[in-house]
Amino acid sequence: MEMENLQDLFVEELRDLYNAENQLLKALPKMAKKASSPDLQNAFQTHLKETEGHVKRLEQIFDKMGKKPTGKKCKAMEGLIEEGKEMMSEDAEPEVLDAGLISAAQRVEHYEIAGYGTVRTYAKVLGDEQAAKLLQQTLDEEGATDKKLTQLAERSINVEAMQ
Repeated sequence: MEMENLQDLFVEELRDLYNAENQLLKALPKMAKKASSPDLQNAFQTHLKETEGHVKRLEQIFDKMGKKPTGKKCKAMEGLIEEGKEMMSEDAEPEVLDAGLISAAQRVEHYEIAGYGTVRTYAKVLGDEQAAKLLQQTLDEEGATDKKLTQLAERSINVEAMQ
Protein backbone atom coordinates (compact mmCIF):
# COMPACT_ATOMS: atom_id res chain seq x y z
CA MET A 1 0.00 0.00 0.00
CA GLU A 2 1.18 3.46 -0.82
CA MET A 3 1.26 5.68 2.23
CA GLU A 4 0.79 9.33 1.38
CA ASN A 5 -0.22 10.70 4.75
CA LEU A 6 -0.72 9.97 8.44
CA GLN A 7 -4.18 8.51 7.80
CA ASP A 8 -2.66 5.88 5.49
CA LEU A 9 0.01 5.06 8.08
CA PHE A 10 -2.67 4.86 10.79
CA VAL A 11 -4.63 2.29 8.76
CA GLU A 12 -1.51 0.21 8.08
CA GLU A 13 -0.46 0.24 11.74
CA LEU A 14 -3.98 -0.77 12.79
CA ARG A 15 -3.89 -3.66 10.31
CA ASP A 16 -0.58 -4.75 11.77
CA LEU A 17 -2.07 -4.73 15.28
CA TYR A 18 -5.17 -6.56 14.08
CA ASN A 19 -3.05 -9.35 12.66
CA ALA A 20 -0.87 -9.38 15.78
CA GLU A 21 -3.91 -9.76 18.04
CA ASN A 22 -5.28 -12.58 15.90
CA GLN A 23 -1.95 -14.40 16.07
CA LEU A 24 -2.02 -13.96 19.83
CA LEU A 25 -5.54 -15.45 20.02
CA LYS A 26 -4.00 -18.71 18.79
CA ALA A 27 -0.90 -18.57 21.00
CA LEU A 28 -2.43 -17.71 24.39
CA PRO A 29 -4.35 -21.00 24.86
CA LYS A 30 -1.13 -22.92 24.17
CA MET A 31 0.75 -20.82 26.70
CA ALA A 32 -1.98 -21.32 29.30
CA LYS A 33 -1.88 -25.07 28.74
CA LYS A 34 1.91 -25.20 29.07
CA ALA A 35 2.01 -23.12 32.29
CA SER A 36 2.14 -25.11 35.53
CA SER A 37 1.22 -22.23 37.85
CA PRO A 38 -2.57 -21.88 38.22
CA ASP A 39 -2.12 -18.13 38.64
CA LEU A 40 -0.17 -17.92 35.38
CA GLN A 41 -2.71 -20.11 33.59
CA ASN A 42 -5.44 -17.77 34.83
CA ALA A 43 -3.49 -14.69 33.69
CA PHE A 44 -3.17 -16.13 30.17
CA GLN A 45 -6.85 -17.11 30.06
CA THR A 46 -7.91 -13.68 31.28
CA HIS A 47 -5.74 -12.00 28.69
CA LEU A 48 -7.21 -14.25 26.00
CA LYS A 49 -10.66 -12.82 26.78
CA GLU A 50 -9.23 -9.29 26.77
CA THR A 51 -7.53 -9.97 23.43
CA GLU A 52 -10.89 -10.96 21.95
CA GLY A 53 -12.09 -7.52 23.07
CA HIS A 54 -9.04 -5.86 21.50
CA VAL A 55 -9.91 -7.45 18.16
CA LYS A 56 -13.51 -6.23 18.47
CA ARG A 57 -12.36 -2.68 19.23
CA LEU A 58 -10.09 -2.69 16.19
CA GLU A 59 -12.99 -3.98 14.07
CA GLN A 60 -15.14 -1.08 15.36
CA ILE A 61 -12.47 1.40 14.26
CA PHE A 62 -12.19 -0.20 10.83
CA ASP A 63 -15.97 -0.27 10.42
CA LYS A 64 -16.19 3.45 11.20
CA MET A 65 -13.46 4.18 8.65
CA GLY A 66 -15.05 1.91 6.04
CA LYS A 67 -11.82 -0.08 5.72
CA LYS A 68 -10.98 -3.77 5.96
CA PRO A 69 -8.75 -4.85 8.87
CA THR A 70 -7.04 -7.62 6.92
CA GLY A 71 -4.20 -7.62 4.43
CA LYS A 72 -1.15 -7.24 6.62
CA LYS A 73 1.01 -9.82 8.39
CA CYS A 74 2.64 -8.74 11.63
CA LYS A 75 6.11 -10.24 11.30
CA ALA A 76 7.17 -8.91 14.69
CA MET A 77 4.39 -10.78 16.50
CA GLU A 78 5.14 -13.84 14.42
CA GLY A 79 8.74 -13.70 15.66
CA LEU A 80 7.75 -13.10 19.27
CA ILE A 81 5.35 -16.03 19.18
CA GLU A 82 8.00 -18.22 17.56
CA GLU A 83 10.36 -17.38 20.44
CA GLY A 84 7.58 -18.34 22.85
CA LYS A 85 7.15 -21.66 21.05
CA GLU A 86 10.88 -22.31 21.37
CA MET A 87 10.59 -21.62 25.10
CA MET A 88 7.69 -24.05 25.41
CA SER A 89 9.68 -26.79 23.69
CA GLU A 90 12.61 -26.54 26.13
CA ASP A 91 13.27 -29.34 28.58
CA ALA A 92 12.84 -27.20 31.69
CA GLU A 93 11.58 -27.61 35.21
CA PRO A 94 7.94 -26.43 35.43
CA GLU A 95 8.78 -23.35 37.52
CA VAL A 96 11.61 -22.39 35.16
CA LEU A 97 9.32 -22.83 32.16
CA ASP A 98 6.73 -20.59 33.84
CA ALA A 99 9.39 -17.90 34.32
CA GLY A 100 10.29 -18.23 30.64
CA LEU A 101 6.63 -18.00 29.63
CA ILE A 102 6.31 -14.76 31.57
CA SER A 103 9.37 -13.43 29.78
CA ALA A 104 7.92 -14.32 26.38
CA ALA A 105 4.52 -12.86 27.30
CA GLN A 106 6.02 -9.60 28.52
CA ARG A 107 7.92 -9.18 25.26
CA VAL A 108 4.55 -9.46 23.50
CA GLU A 109 2.94 -6.99 25.90
CA HIS A 110 5.70 -4.44 25.44
CA TYR A 111 5.39 -4.71 21.66
CA GLU A 112 1.63 -4.19 21.91
CA ILE A 113 2.01 -1.27 24.33
CA ALA A 114 4.34 0.44 21.85
CA GLY A 115 1.97 -0.22 18.95
CA TYR A 116 -1.19 0.89 20.72
CA GLY A 117 0.48 3.99 22.14
CA THR A 118 1.54 4.98 18.64
CA VAL A 119 -1.84 4.47 16.96
CA ARG A 120 -3.66 6.15 19.83
CA THR A 121 -1.48 9.21 19.26
CA TYR A 122 -2.15 9.07 15.51
CA ALA A 123 -5.89 8.92 16.21
CA LYS A 124 -5.65 12.01 18.41
CA VAL A 125 -3.65 13.96 15.82
CA LEU A 126 -6.15 12.92 13.13
CA GLY A 127 -9.04 14.13 15.32
CA ASP A 128 -10.61 10.69 15.73
CA GLU A 129 -11.47 10.86 19.41
CA GLN A 130 -13.63 7.72 19.30
CA ALA A 131 -10.74 5.64 17.95
CA ALA A 132 -8.34 7.28 20.41
CA LYS A 133 -10.63 6.31 23.29
CA LEU A 134 -10.96 2.69 22.12
CA LEU A 135 -7.22 2.41 21.59
CA GLN A 136 -6.55 3.91 25.03
CA GLN A 137 -8.79 1.24 26.61
CA THR A 138 -6.72 -1.46 24.94
CA LEU A 139 -3.48 0.28 25.88
CA ASP A 140 -4.62 0.37 29.52
CA GLU A 141 -5.44 -3.36 29.46
CA GLU A 142 -2.09 -4.24 27.89
CA GLY A 143 -0.31 -2.24 30.59
CA ALA A 144 -2.33 -3.91 33.33
CA THR A 145 -1.46 -7.35 31.94
CA ASP A 146 2.23 -6.44 31.91
CA LYS A 147 2.01 -5.32 35.55
CA LYS A 148 0.16 -8.51 36.52
CA LEU A 149 2.85 -10.65 34.89
CA THR A 150 5.56 -8.69 36.70
CA GLN A 151 3.79 -9.25 40.02
CA LEU A 152 3.47 -12.98 39.37
CA ALA A 153 7.15 -13.15 38.49
CA GLU A 154 8.34 -11.17 41.50
CA ARG A 155 6.05 -12.69 44.11
CA SER A 156 6.22 -16.36 43.27
CA ILE A 157 7.24 -17.73 39.91
CA ASN A 158 10.79 -16.39 39.63
CA VAL A 159 11.36 -17.21 43.30
CA GLU A 160 10.22 -20.79 42.71
CA ALA A 161 12.37 -21.04 39.58
CA MET A 162 15.39 -20.02 41.62
CA GLN A 163 15.05 -23.09 43.88
